[in-house]
Amino acid sequence: MNGPSRQTEKKRPRTIATALVVGSLGMLGLSFASVPLYRAFCAATGFGGTPQIAKAAPTQQGERRLAVRFDANVSRELPWRFEPETPKISLRSGEMATIYYKVANLSDQETSGQAAYNVSPDQAGSFFVKVACFCFDEQRLGPRETAEWPVVFYLDPALEKDEAMRRVEEITLSYSFYPTKTPSKTSAAVGQKPKS
Repeated sequence: MNGPSRQTEKKRPRTIATALVVGSLGMLGLSFASVPLYRAFCAATGFGGTPQIAKAAPTQQGERRLAVRFDANVSRELPWRFEPETPKISLRSGEMATIYYKVANLSDQETSGQAAYNVSPDQAGSFFVKVACFCFDEQRLGPRETAEWPVVFYLDPALEKDEAMRRVEEITLSYSFYPTKTPSKTSAAVGQKPKS
């Protein structure tokens, strides 16, 4: 009878060690996956003011009008001037809108940047739908180059049925540009209007 119990006692440390290794590897894998999973969660739910993305115009219009304000920020490390052409518009839910941001490279060398963006208040993120935006890709500008970059979007009419949106009268779309390490050769903005 001592034989099987001794074998069990010898296997127990191996089982525990195997479980610890597998658990550690699993946690390591989750740590690498956490950022993409969090981004996917935010994109799917609008959590934290993350706008939604669509490929087409809405199929219906709503009745409610809201003010949409546009904010622009640039990191100190990126020598760009970046601002909306129109700081604020009034928009009916379900109505498609196109606005432009003006950007200028203030340096004598090519620079590149990537925009981070969000919508406030946070609950509006799941109803703010972008159809086209310069923010989806890395952007680059040549020395002293200027451009106008479009944002095409609409407010989902479903916001009219959401209790959290009932008192919201103004939504802010905010962009912050940060430098990227190497300029990408394929970063031309969709619908970009170059200026001289």
